[in-house]
Amino acid sequence: MTVLARAIEATRQYGDVLALDRVSLDIRAGELVGLLGPNGAGKSTLINLFAGLRRPTSGVVELFGGSPLDPAIRRGIGVTPQETGLPESFRVGEIVDFVSAHFPEPVGRAELLARFGLSDLVKRQIGGLSGGQRRRLAVALAFAGRPRLVFLDEPTTGLDVEARRALWDGIKAFHEDGGTVLLTSHYLEEIEALAQRVVVVGNGRVLVDDTVPAVRGMVSARRVSLVAEDLPELPGVLGSERADGRIDLVTTDPDRLVVELVRSRVPFSGLEIRPATLEEAFLAITSKESANV
Repeated sequence: MTVLARAIEATRQYGDVLALDRVSLDIRAGELVGLLGPNGAGKSTLINLFAGLRRPTSGVVELFGGSPLDPAIRRGIGVTPQETGLPESFRVGEIVDFVSAHFPEPVGRAELLARFGLSDLVKRQIGGLSGGQRRRLAVALAFAGRPRLVFLDEPTTGLDVEARRALWDGIKAFHEDGGTVLLTSHYLEEIEALAQRVVVVGNGRVLVDDTVPAVRGMVSARRVSLVAEDLPELPGVLGSERADGRIDLVTTDPDRLVVELVRSRVPFSGLEIRPATLEEAFLAITSKESANV
């Protein structure tokens, strides 16, 4: 498949902070790629390099075979950054028209607003919108110019479940029509719902680049679920939670955990062990990386 965006040994430093450390990554036409990583992992910096908002300290970043710094080349992308500032006195329809005027063949206003569930807000001033409505509008604007490639940095932050799923539908529709998307998210179920390919970054490096099932399968994380009043400290636990009378433990070594649990002589029942979700795999990958630093 055609490579639309490429980083080759890209490094970016901010003073003494190494945000990206020799990252190499290709984004190919027709992909929907989920970019995962903890805060400070380098996700936003990587998007900024691809979008021409920052230059690499060293290495090469390409967009559509050219430089992301070229305004003519950047016309082929859409971007929603984590933080957006829209003029509050503009009406929703006016800001859509303003952004669309920068492109030769924009999506029609009505079509764009309908795609993201914003049709009933067309005459509302941006200053009167809720935070979630503003976020949906910011995402919609990334698609206004019929881009070939869209970068979405935490697109659904602050949205309720219904609004988030409506936005997912808009992203999916774009992808099904042949569009390419790179998105970051802290909602790991969002990556499972949308992405075909997952890139996990940590400490400025690419840790994993594979499919969602492969990311789950490449770590030994398992969820051990049981009923108990209380538990002693157990080895290898990455995370735990209690709900509806059950205790769920995420671990990379379920056999050892169960052995130690039996040895502790703590009464328990209803023991269940199942494969990791993407979130559990993500915790295992990033925990392993942190331990190696």
